[in-house]
Amino acid sequence: MCLLVLAWKVHPRYRLVLAGNRDEFHDRPSAPLGWWQDDPRILAGRDLKAGGTWLGVARSGRFGVVTNYRDLQAPVEGAPSRGLLVPRFLTGATSPKEFLDDLRGAAPRYSGFNLLVGGARALYYFSNRGSNAPQALAPGIYGLSNHALDTPWPKVVRTRARFQAALRDPEVSAETLFEILADREPASDSELPSTGLPLDWERVVSAPFILHERYGTRCSTVVLVERTGRTVVQERRFDPAGVQTGSSRFEFTSAEVPEVWFEAENPGEAIATDSSFDTSPE
Repeated sequence: MCLLVLAWKVHPRYRLVLAGNRDEFHDRPSAPLGWWQDDPRILAGRDLKAGGTWLGVARSGRFGVVTNYRDLQAPVEGAPSRGLLVPRFLTGATSPKEFLDDLRGAAPRYSGFNLLVGGARALYYFSNRGSNAPQALAPGIYGLSNHALDTPWPKVVRTRARFQAALRDPEVSAETLFEILADREPASDSELPSTGLPLDWERVVSAPFILHERYGTRCSTVVLVERTGRTVVQERRFDPAGVQTGSSRFEFTSAEVPEVWFEAENPGEAIATDSSFDTSPE
């Protein structure tokens, strides 16, 4: 992912609300959101070049997101794929903190990344740039792009403000979140961050939804996790002109044990059904 906003344990209905855009070169092959045939525990899109993913959830209730970290350092030669970090966490059994503590020693082998991993009880942020220490996130609203968590790039600030306003609705809808992600307005030159890119590229990538013939927003994803564990994941895919080419929607109830404070509030709301829907034309 290259832009995401998330609300962690602040919404009255949803434990997790996440909305994000994946930006990538249009000629890099990828598979749409779906349950992986070689590991049906994972629901995610897939990078067909390296085999990993940018965002995924698991039936266990675990979820993970990775973004590249934009800096002036040359890519690490022979580095492992950052996209493999997410499925490794999704299929593991260690806590988010234990997973990240184990990763710290190998982190310098990777090119720059930001990683968010969590489950029913905890959400952690980690980057191999900066302090290199896993950070437990308190309940709150967060924004992330290709720099450190909550770096106030214009598109992060704008998207997070609109997202926060949308969360005032106790029935916040996926459609509202997709509308927020569809913002194609670049920042003004006076607002542009200086990240080492040429000015024309700084303009292009300053929009929440990036439009460019070579590189841009390939898909938008919304994840809604209710306090009962009921999870809905939706994805919309786009061509280089920004025209929607497909969509997918999956719904399931995770196998997690609900948190105590959720059990005490509404113990009779658990949903025992499990269904999936894929509306992709692909």
